[in-house]
Amino acid sequence: MQEILQKLEEKRAQARAGGGVKRVDAQHARGKLTARERIEVLLDPNSFEEYGMFVEHRCNDFGMAEQRISGDGVVTGSGTINGRLVYVFSQDFTVFGGALSEAHAEKICKVMDMAIKVGAPVIGLNDSGGARIQEGVASLAGYAEVFQRNIMASGVVPQISVIMGPCAGGAVYSPAMTDFIFMVKDSSYMFVTGPDVVKTVTQEEVTQEELGGAVTHTTKSSVADNAFENDIEALMQVRRFVDFLPLSNREDPPSRPFYDDGERIDMSLDTLVPANPNKPYDMHELILKVVDEGDFFELQPNFAKNIVIGFGRIEGATVGVVANQPMVLAGCLDINASRKAARFVRFCDCFNIPIITFVDVPGFLPGTAQEYNGIIKHGAKLLFAYGEATVPKVTVITRKAYGGAYDVMSSKHLRGDLNYAWPTAEIAVMGPKGAVEIIFRSDIGDKAKIEAKTKEYTEKFANPFVAASRGFIDEVIMPHSTRRRIARGLRMLRDKELENPWKKHDNIPL
Repeated sequence: MQEILQKLEEKRAQARAGGGVKRVDAQHARGKLTARERIEVLLDPNSFEEYGMFVEHRCNDFGMAEQRISGDGVVTGSGTINGRLVYVFSQDFTVFGGALSEAHAEKICKVMDMAIKVGAPVIGLNDSGGARIQEGVASLAGYAEVFQRNIMASGVVPQISVIMGPCAGGAVYSPAMTDFIFMVKDSSYMFVTGPDVVKTVTQEEVTQEELGGAVTHTTKSSVADNAFENDIEALMQVRRFVDFLPLSNREDPPSRPFYDDGERIDMSLDTLVPANPNKPYDMHELILKVVDEGDFFELQPNFAKNIVIGFGRIEGATVGVVANQPMVLAGCLDINASRKAARFVRFCDCFNIPIITFVDVPGFLPGTAQEYNGIIKHGAKLLFAYGEATVPKVTVITRKAYGGAYDVMSSKHLRGDLNYAWPTAEIAVMGPKGAVEIIFRSDIGDKAKIEAKTKEYTEKFANPFVAASRGFIDEVIMPHSTRRRIARGLRMLRDKELENPWKKHDNIPL
């Protein structure tokens, strides 16, 4: 018996050693943790239950029969983050460069299948050279099996990808179908075709970092949601992030003890909006003063900065926040902002997370670039997302809400549950000056008349009371009471029930 136990321990030690000391040292030299070290940082101490430690590849071509390493380049299993169950796979770059084989893919598929059955998030730590070339089509089939699981898990359990090394070619499509992607600066990259292929085909010279690095994907492409300085920071932020998410679509958002009074008022909000309607202010200030303890996890902070999205808590329970940002493009909606917010709203609706919307939007961004690139369809994505959402929706208009953009930003007409406005709110088809110049086009030369009509239009429409008189605004509230009104509203909406008509699935304007 002792011999058998000794042999088991030896095999475990071999599996834990990965590609060996030399390759582990090379991984550390690049400033990267190993697959197992990453899992240790991510999960609660001693909570990891590993599956498939002794799995090996089944390839006998190109000398692979002599190269068999237990685990086959990926560590898989389950564990807890702050006591809550998650499933994890962590690719091991020290074993065949983390390349995906048929057996490697089967291990990933197993934990994904279990996650769907049990109802728990899947976190993938990606660090792979791509498909294992020696296995040919078998490795491609493995990728497709993983892709299918991503599709089946979508909207059922949260899926998080952390790119901690290379992720190229077909490998990028699995993270692309997950809900959130986090990257590590200077050590991770994603692209469909690498710099060498790009140079051959298009004659463009570009580095890996420029083509698909963390900064590129968080500022230009919006492929990634956040970029962090190193492996440790990325994994600690994922731990924090998971705390905001329900385990599955069958659960309510998590609730934790809170020390911030839901009835708290903040008098400084009464002076947040400047007297000059064209002067910007930072919407982050409102968000941080409304959510519990100023704790806000912003997503895509460096892309489409004219809209802010992220998670916070109200009275301990998770909420999703969408807010126009007057500091950038005056808070206008454009293609990128619409796409960014629409996907976030749909995630919140998938996972029963109430949505709070702060509105200060003068309209959609005009221009040929926007029209030629499809602002009509892209703007409709956000409209569609809000309109189909059945979770509690609370909207606060702080200043401008003009034209179609007023409708899009979770208006009463898109089944907003509670729609509040500050006294500074202006709800109209367009700004007073533009409206008067259209209505009284023939009097453009009469400066005095135009000024008088502009003043009349301002008094009549540049306020929230016309909308309130029609019931489109539920209440005009004092800015300092915003948190209190939202907290009370969410309490009231806790047991809200609303169902959309049966359908196989919708056809959102992609």
